[in-house]
Amino acid sequence: MSVLDRYNMSGKVALLSGAGRGIGAASALALAEAGADIAVMARSVDQLENVAAQARVMGRRAIVVPCDANNAEDVSAAVQRTVDELGRIDTVISVVGGSMPQPFMNTSDKDLRNAFENNVINGLRLVRECVPHLLTAGNGVVGASSIVMVSSAIGHVVGRGYVAYGSAKAALDHAVELMAADLNPKIRVNAVAPGAILTEALEIVASNPELRSMIENATPLRRLGDPDDIAAAVLYLASQASSYVTGQIIAVDGGVTTTNFNFPIADL
Repeated sequence: MSVLDRYNMSGKVALLSGAGRGIGAASALALAEAGADIAVMARSVDQLENVAAQARVMGRRAIVVPCDANNAEDVSAAVQRTVDELGRIDTVISVVGGSMPQPFMNTSDKDLRNAFENNVINGLRLVRECVPHLLTAGNGVVGASSIVMVSSAIGHVVGRGYVAYGSAKAALDHAVELMAADLNPKIRVNAVAPGAILTEALEIVASNPELRSMIENATPLRRLGDPDDIAAAVLYLASQASSYVTGQIIAVDGGVTTTNFNFPIADL
């Protein structure tokens, strides 16, 4: 098998959450371009239909699975529908999460619970539902099936305003390592940790030339990331190109070692 052949996802089925836009949509289309059939999950049907339509133009099977990641019954039904309509699940990509930055002293118990619910629990719930199907699709072959979680650079770098979000992403990173230990050797578990990526979440900042320049200048590679930067890493981890990789957090962040956007929070 050539190196490029290792990225070929033909005959595989990928289930992606948060796939209506941004990193999730780019990852879905990258996997489809590599040959995978896809099931795309999110709450926004119109966005999902657009992603699925692009995959179908590539000749792939693509189904739209409206789903609220906070609803356990919704998630279970989405996984089962994927298996019923596409026949299997070879890889699951969890692209859920988010939390608004704010000073630590304004971060309530509810804020912390919401951050962990959105960034840790929802992703692990999806993975847990998929594991039996990943085992079946892998047919006992070591590392044949894969799980990819989308984390964040703030899980391992430091900056003001990120106590809830950063703590949750750090927990997700360690959960990836622990899940890999539990699911070895048949299922590989890894994560991608994006830095500042040009998605809707960054639009307000990126549309301000002064703020954008500040972030770019604080990034060693001197630019913002693109969703396709993350999608390329997701494809690597989903495919057999990474067949000897598990329990790893792959940083795709322009080389940052501290946050490139500190919120202007005054000293106490």
